[in-house]
Amino acid sequence: MPGSRTRTRTRSTRTALTTALALAGLLLGTACTPGGATAESASGPVHLTFWSSLRGSQEVVDAFNRTHDDIHVDFEQVPSGQQGGYAKLSNAARAGNAPDVATIEYPQVPGFAIDGVARDLTPYMSKRLRAKLLPQALALTTFEGRTFSVPQDVEPMVFLYRRDLFAKYGIEVPRTWAEFEDAARAVKRKAKGKRIATFPTDGGHHLAGFAWQAGARWFDTRGGRWTVSMTDGPTRKVTAYWQRLIDEKLVFLNPVDTQAGTAQVGRSEVFGKLTGAWDAGGMMSSQPGQKGKWGVAPLPQWDPKHPRVGTHGGSTFAVTKDSAHPREAMEFIEWQVSSPAAWRARLSSGISSQYPAVPALLPVLRKAMDTRYFAGQDIYALFDREARHISRRWTWGPRMTATLKTVQDGLARAGDGEGTVLGAVEEGQRSTMPDLKSLGLDAREGSR
Repeated sequence: MPGSRTRTRTRSTRTALTTALALAGLLLGTACTPGGATAESASGPVHLTFWSSLRGSQEVVDAFNRTHDDIHVDFEQVPSGQQGGYAKLSNAARAGNAPDVATIEYPQVPGFAIDGVARDLTPYMSKRLRAKLLPQALALTTFEGRTFSVPQDVEPMVFLYRRDLFAKYGIEVPRTWAEFEDAARAVKRKAKGKRIATFPTDGGHHLAGFAWQAGARWFDTRGGRWTVSMTDGPTRKVTAYWQRLIDEKLVFLNPVDTQAGTAQVGRSEVFGKLTGAWDAGGMMSSQPGQKGKWGVAPLPQWDPKHPRVGTHGGSTFAVTKDSAHPREAMEFIEWQVSSPAAWRARLSSGISSQYPAVPALLPVLRKAMDTRYFAGQDIYALFDREARHISRRWTWGPRMTATLKTVQDGLARAGDGEGTVLGAVEEGQRSTMPDLKSLGLDAREGSR
């Protein structure tokens, strides 16, 4: 019975995500998931539904349908974010009519897995596909050896910087966070009204990436339970660093993913932007008049001898519990993430600087990139190096959308002078614990 299968799948998924027990007998694909083609494939192509907010998805689907006779994909563009596509997906899953394939960003994968929406793909993923994927990307969608979605791209954090401004004021591009602070002081002193960067008050994801780089583990499933440590030592180091820069007015403190934030960059008020690799393409689209003035550098390091970064951005593809054709859905996903034709179709929709989760596809993206914007720099060579420095110690939490919303509310209060960066993550942890316990998860707060 469908209801019984759903309850069994959800319980098994929660077990996989919260314990390190042996997985024998728990794989969802062994008893709970239908496999192979149904009678539909005998009389015509299997029809799949695909929901995504990603630009270029229609072009990808059109290219797939032109080259595949046995599978036909019907695409629906959905809004991005919790109030758009994610809410729609959750509601559809509760009603039992979720699409076959859906796009899910990395922070939301654990939640959709625990809720039983994202199907365990371990039985369906080929060794060929696993071998192609960047291990750091695959690790973010795999829990206790079981994979719940397939990475499309993974976005290491980098420093986009204005070559011309650093040269004009005789300031070196920083390689470490200590140098970044020194450079921030020099910018404030030499360039009236300008700052080296903006600390984003809408940047819960940014702060998570900074903490990730420093060695933080906000969520951990070792020991058979969820441990929440959003105020651990590395996080406190990061929040103290940024609080100092904020207090001394060495950085701007305001939202960045807004028209005002874009205008700030357009007026050359900031020397750089700490962000994900994808945002290089965003800069090209939003600031076409600044062609040739930008460069891309590695994110400043705490320890240059042992480089490490977190991510900001990136998407994955999941097969939902309601799909009657999981094998065909996986065939479509594998083609989407690993085929040069799929990436060429996606790139035909506009400028992009995504770093593909299948690094062998870099020549396709490099060919499509107009390097003149970055003064001829091969930005993909840098992205490739940085992607391999992504720390694999990080796990996103089960209710990350709500957690990050609370953190961002705290950062907004800090922007108004009513809070601190540390206070924002402290509130994030306080709000997260009841959410985890309401899910029936074994959860505790970690030591500071």
